[in-house]
Amino acid sequence: MSLPTVRELASLIDHAVLRPTQGERDVVDACTIARKEHIATVCVKPFYVADTVRLLKDSGVGTSTVIGFPHGGQAPEVKVGTATTALRDGASELDMVINIGALVDKDYATIEREVAMVVGLAHANEALVKVILETAYLDDAQKAIAAQIAVAAEADFVKTSTGFGPEGATVEDVRLLRQIVGDKIGVKASGGIRTLEDALAMIEAGANRLGTSSTKAILDELRHRRGEG
Repeated sequence: MSLPTVRELASLIDHAVLRPTQGERDVVDACTIARKEHIATVCVKPFYVADTVRLLKDSGVGTSTVIGFPHGGQAPEVKVGTATTALRDGASELDMVINIGALVDKDYATIEREVAMVVGLAHANEALVKVILETAYLDDAQKAIAAQIAVAAEADFVKTSTGFGPEGATVEDVRLLRQIVGDKIGVKASGGIRTLEDALAMIEAGANRLGTSSTKAILDELRHRRGEG
């Protein structure tokens, strides 16, 4: 694939500030990068949503946050509660982890219910939902079922990983998810995307959103490749 412009690639990035030890200073630094690069969103822990919204005001950069992170084991009502608070605080996108154990148990009704509840709430508040599958724990059949549930619930994206599982995004999983969802919804690749080559490989496989904490390094590498810096 031909090299995107820096602005084009930046517009696909959710800059992650999700490590357990990251706090206010990290959020401020992330928002500084986001304003400079015009990325899609800064993705923070729910506690920092209001601060992030304030720091990004009038920048055109969204605030995303995580629901049921990182294992998805909360009851649907708990996920809805977290989503309600995040939306009240100004989040524009919600990245929700499915109940992985319920999926493995073939308790698809629980997955359908929790996704539908969060998507309905988010869409009523003009926010987007990305459904995190944590693909490293699933076989291809389970990935397909979870992705189909996300499509049926009218989620906006399926997302590969939290970045805190045993493996992050793979080209194979991105390609599989794109094949399953077609052009109905987006595919977000997340976890382990640290270089420009990683990012470009995920886009070529079908991702139209990238989750990474290596935003500056990736965009600086692209500038170098394009002879812009």
